[in-house]
Amino acid sequence: MLPPSSRAPWYALTVRPRHERATARSLRLKGLEEFSPLYRARRLWCDRIKELETELFPGYVFCRFSYEQRLLVLNTPGVTSIVGFGKHPVPVDDGEIEALRAVVTSGLPIQPWPYLRAGQKVRIDQGCLEGVAGIVLRDRDAFRVLINVEILQRTVAVEIDRALLTPIAQVA
Repeated sequence: MLPPSSRAPWYALTVRPRHERATARSLRLKGLEEFSPLYRARRLWCDRIKELETELFPGYVFCRFSYEQRLLVLNTPGVTSIVGFGKHPVPVDDGEIEALRAVVTSGLPIQPWPYLRAGQKVRIDQGCLEGVAGIVLRDRDAFRVLINVEILQRTVAVEIDRALLTPIAQVA
């Protein structure tokens, strides 16, 4: 086994469903640096509410390894693939991993959130604009939803809290 290099890039690994912790443990036992961020989630059961630690990215584990170690990683129980384009693994930016680590260790409440891109269609889920659909626009630190009036060829922008937006699935 090759020793892990601190300069080796981070990669995202897809793992079998609900095997994130076991896979991370197996990678650690092989001497590889792994990262599987967790968050505290409240789950409602029929008779009580329980707080659980659950995966921030279900189905994924991050691992730092060199190109020569990829077979060692792929032969780890639970690992199904290395995230990339085609057959070429693509590393995760070190800054993104460090930011995730800082957020997880901060002790602040965190939770997964749908990824929103500028130009994506969204629906407003709560408040007086509930049910309104539009296109999301990022303007500095604010999110705006653009509502088009096609017949007039005009657009209205409303600033809205990101927590109220849900992505609308695109039909291909």
